[in-house]
Amino acid sequence: MARPNQAELDLGALRHNVSVARQLAPQSKMLAVIKANAYGHGAPIIATALQSHVDALGVACLEEALELRDCGVTSPVLLLEGVFEEAEINTAAQLGLWLTIGNEQQLKWLEDSKLTTPLHCWLKVNTGMNRLGVAPDQAKGYHRRLTASANAATDIVTYTHFATADDITSQKTHDQIARFDALSLNALRSAANSAGVLAWPQAHYEWVRPGYMLYGNSPLLVEHANARSLKPVMALTSAVISLRDIPTGETVGYDAKWIAERASKIATVAIGYGDGYPRQATDSTPVLINGQRASLAGRVSMDMITVDVTDLPQVQLGDEVVLWGKGLSLAEVAHCANTTGYELTTRMPARTPRIVVSE
Repeated sequence: MARPNQAELDLGALRHNVSVARQLAPQSKMLAVIKANAYGHGAPIIATALQSHVDALGVACLEEALELRDCGVTSPVLLLEGVFEEAEINTAAQLGLWLTIGNEQQLKWLEDSKLTTPLHCWLKVNTGMNRLGVAPDQAKGYHRRLTASANAATDIVTYTHFATADDITSQKTHDQIARFDALSLNALRSAANSAGVLAWPQAHYEWVRPGYMLYGNSPLLVEHANARSLKPVMALTSAVISLRDIPTGETVGYDAKWIAERASKIATVAIGYGDGYPRQATDSTPVLINGQRASLAGRVSMDMITVDVTDLPQVQLGDEVVLWGKGLSLAEVAHCANTTGYELTTRMPARTPRIVVSE
């Protein structure tokens, strides 16, 4: 019998979330971001499910794009970080990938290449994130050179990335939008990540680039009406594999930090930080057992957690445990672990099987 931990994927919820993004930005084309193994959900599964519902896909690097092509994904795929060496230009051309151009080296490699078919290029402009992209006062020159290059297709997209769009009161986002608007280039534009799609309609432009929201999660720091209809795609589940009664004063787990304040019943669940559950989760972190809440008791181990089920006397061996998913939000668990939902799903290891439970 297989170990019971698994990440259940609801592809119907995934496509529902795409439709939410479409409704919010009806005039925009959509590039779905599936970098980092589709935020831990499994890039081949997610890309295959999405490719007929979006206009393009976005990954971080060539290796991620190769995985998609190897599993039969034919959609346009943008390399969000561009290429890291000149030889990757030819590979990108062979695979029909789209390129980010974000610095002089990447542009020079493209200009010096000998391609039979021009590549679709996205020009990255730094408006305040200060990671990647050319300065706004350089953008016009870069755009002119791309337009003049036989290796770049004519439908150039200029794009930028927001630093604080998750804060709907952010003045910095207003400033970034103003800098982006001031470019006045004859190019298609893209700025909106998930937070931009949900809360900054003035930044939708011709292309939007949702990622996190497609998996059913809101990046916004406060509750927002536009995020309420999102449905979680992943449910991390396992099962109770042991039950034991312990007396008052007994401890549970490594370092003996959790001490029973009353006679208690402890359930052991087959999930741990080796399966993607956060090691830093505190004793207040909730789980659902048969739809009822219980809390962690003691440190998260590599392969197991322990849960105080004293107030759930009906719990039995084999009962399903939901670590996050329907009825228990990823955001709540992340908060208890002092991290973000982005990290929790993206760090999900291969050891935890991805199982499609709904199309």
